[in-house]
Amino acid sequence: MKIYVDADACPVVGIVEKIAKQRNIAVTLLCDTNHVLSSQYSEVKVIGAGADAVDFALISLCRKGDIVVTQDYGVAAMALGKGAFCIHQSGKWYTNDNIDQMLMERHINKKARRSSGKSHLKGPKKRTTEDDERFAESFEKLIEKAQI
Repeated sequence: MKIYVDADACPVVGIVEKIAKQRNIAVTLLCDTNHVLSSQYSEVKVIGAGADAVDFALISLCRKGDIVVTQDYGVAAMALGKGAFCIHQSGKWYTNDNIDQMLMERHINKKARRSSGKSHLKGPKKRTTEDDERFAESFEKLIEKAQI
């Protein structure tokens, strides 16, 4: 099992690395040339800038039984299709039972924004310690599930 992180602007990289290091699980952080990362633990792959380049690179690397950390529902859907486990930075698991609904909601919301002329949403709320704790707990449970 390996862990792949869609690391462009991902707020949980440190948590993922800490837990993975404790469990001796390899981590690969993928980012584009606009988000250069460095890590003492993880392998960092910098992917050329381009629409969805990081997403497609991540999907080409991940395999059945791996864990993917992403906030992108499309990436999660493709990873699930390969038999990987997927988790959002909020700690919510993407599953074959919920991904279709999530993709449909994303589509409906995008359509509503287009029709209203609003193309920009307010950014996410500031991340709290509780958010980090919720993610860490959920991530550890997902690792346990993946190791069965």
